[in-house]
Amino acid sequence: MWNLGIIGVLLGTESLEVGLNTLSKAAMRSGMSNLIFVLYQNALAILFLAPLTFIYHRIRSPPPRLTFSILCRIILIGIVGGCLQVFTFTGIRLSSPTLASAMSNLTPAYTFILGGVTRMEKINLKMKSSQMKSVGTIVSIIGAFVVTFYKGPAIIFAPSHSTSLNDQLLQSPRSNWVIGGFLLSAASFLISVLFIVQTWVMKDYPAELMVSLISCIFATIQTAIIALFMERNPSAWRIRPDIELVTIVYSAIFVISLRNVVYSWALHKKGPLFVTMIKPVGMVIAIVMGTTFLGDTLYIGSVIGAVIIALGFYSVMWGKTEEEKIVEDNSLCDIDACTDKVPLLQTKGMVV
Repeated sequence: MWNLGIIGVLLGTESLEVGLNTLSKAAMRSGMSNLIFVLYQNALAILFLAPLTFIYHRIRSPPPRLTFSILCRIILIGIVGGCLQVFTFTGIRLSSPTLASAMSNLTPAYTFILGGVTRMEKINLKMKSSQMKSVGTIVSIIGAFVVTFYKGPAIIFAPSHSTSLNDQLLQSPRSNWVIGGFLLSAASFLISVLFIVQTWVMKDYPAELMVSLISCIFATIQTAIIALFMERNPSAWRIRPDIELVTIVYSAIFVISLRNVVYSWALHKKGPLFVTMIKPVGMVIAIVMGTTFLGDTLYIGSVIGAVIIALGFYSVMWGKTEEEKIVEDNSLCDIDACTDKVPLLQTKGMVV
């Protein structure tokens, strides 16, 4: 049941991210600078996280002692997170939200490799659990790309008199898919790096709100320097009270703040691979949201891909569950061995 709770929270967070991709593209098409957007969303997130962190630790318990080593690691989270946001929204501006969702499916593969290199994920291909995790990761990625690149016959048709927002975004004449795809691929790699570093930090400093606040501060400083250097147009710094303001507020509260806390918590509980396996499901969420709210057409390829993703996701979850059972069994065996040895030693002493 605890696993289902974590999965549910992660799915909700992924839904918020998918919504942000579409909102941000629409806002940037209306003239919002992607660099200014990244800066403002982080700055507003600080204003939201700071009082929340103070109240939480005032009521519950003070945060753990912050050492210089841990601070440096949290700063690294902020730097990687800032670069990740710049790459992501620049890539979305040059391409589309659909391509962003597709490229995020590379994250589990990157994380699987980095997790094995850093030994955060146990990879022993002789064990069935590791085999299932490996196969499940590959299957999920295949399913996500089936959803992206194969349509097939239509199942549910969009209204003929309307053009979906997603179709409008894909038809942008300024889209540079090559550069956008490269930036989004690099962003997927940075997500994996971010999850590895966050997991590393949370093992020694399990304070999700404090980590999110400090990393957000340094991400804001970094993006402010980049924006001041790159964005010389004064009008770009003005926020219009339309979709731009809605997107900034939505991103700051529901994505930057909430996502950072949720990811830190989930990484501390389950590790980086478990968290990134939600990413391929994001394609399914994008399809459901597009069909329900944007009037997109539902194709058979989307259904087939969704089934493949579900199979891969289940495979990885099964492998993780089996590993946890092995750890629990080993712990119980160690306890039993210790209790068995005590009477023997006591008996030997009595005989002597």
